[in-house]
Amino acid sequence: RCLSDWSSDVCSSDLMIFFFVLLVLVLLAQIVEYFIPPLAWMYNAHIYIVPVIVFYGAMALPFPLMLALAFFAGVLLDALTVQVIGSRVEISLGWSILLYAVLAGIMHGLRPLFVRGRWEVHCILSGVCTSLIILAQYLMITFRRGTLFFSPDVWWQIGGPGLIAMLMAPPVFWGLHWIGRVTGYDYLPEGESYE
Repeated sequence: RCLSDWSSDVCSSDLMIFFFVLLVLVLLAQIVEYFIPPLAWMYNAHIYIVPVIVFYGAMALPFPLMLALAFFAGVLLDALTVQVIGSRVEISLGWSILLYAVLAGIMHGLRPLFVRGRWEVHCILSGVCTSLIILAQYLMITFRRGTLFFSPDVWWQIGGPGLIAMLMAPPVFWGLHWIGRVTGYDYLPEGESYE
């Protein structure tokens, strides 16, 4: 078992199995995202699944493993979004890792709310943080191009995925909680239940 101190690096095999399951799910979700077409009725907004999984991991994992999960998701996102046009780098390598780590750290800091059953806060934050990832990507591109503008299409492409992530979060969280139970890893203290 993990020691009762969450800062401890000494963890059980149950935790490590659950951690590796999350890594595999992040990889599969990233592949699935690539093949999901944009939503024409939402101004071509995309569906993002990976952030919801990462932000669940931020609540369920100890801090070191949360950082490792954020690093893995950031590397995958960077591999897909790094843009170099001529000699100009529009989206630099490493920005996604830092962004995931910061946002997941915020979610991890609010973990006591989740343990007390206030999971709706994290569902809302999953949507907000998903939109923040897209906004940061957009700002980086427009800043380097020197043309910053926001049209209704742009706002929908930034905010739409966040709204979708908010709606996806409850069933995804429930499914991941169930997987945690199946792998034998229950991060909730005794007497607490997932509602």
